[in-house]
Parts: sequence; structure tokens; C-alpha cells
Amino acid sequence: MEISKNVANNTITRDLSELAAPTGNIYESVMIIAKRANQIGADIKQELSQRLEEFSNYTETLEEINENHEQIEISQYYEKLPKPTLVATEEFREGKILYREAE
Repeated sequence: MEISKNVANNTITRDLSELAAPTGNIYESVMIIAKRANQIGADIKQELSQRLEEFSNYTETLEEINENHEQIEISQYYEKLPKPTLVATEEFREGKILYREAE
């Protein structure tokens, strides 16, 4: 999953009327953002699990030290990514999230 570089890594105060504008209701906007954040979080978790699955070796060897170093690098990369909520909020603001109202 590719996360854009223009997403801030920290919390930013947002104008509620700006977030409510696309849907007309702040609660609908927040639910759309929350559902997208859950999707992003699940994708990141799946991707991380696949990458770490390569290292799942239950026997102890001398190579384990090198593997641990690689695991640490992978984990640090994912820790530095912005939170899924921040990514979803930015996607919503940019109009990249498609949603429809229930009929």
C-alpha cells in the first residue's frame, strides 16, 4: 500500500464545517473517515504480516541475529508511517474517498 508523503505525522486541528461540507453532516463525514481508516489499518497490518512471515523460523540459528535486524528495520518503517486516521482524513479532504448514501 502506498501512503502519500503529504500526510502529516501529527494531529492537526481541522475546521468542522470543512469536513462536513461534502456530506452535509459532520457525523456522516466522521463515519466515512473512520471506515476508511479501518480499511487502511487492515491493509497495513496485512502487508506487515506478509513481510514478517518470511522470518517465521522456529529453530534458533546464527542467522537469527541478522534476521532480527531486518525485522527491526521493517517494524521501524511501519512505525514511522502516519496513523490510518490521518491518512483517511487527508483522503477525504482531497475527495479521494468514494461513498454513497444508503437508500
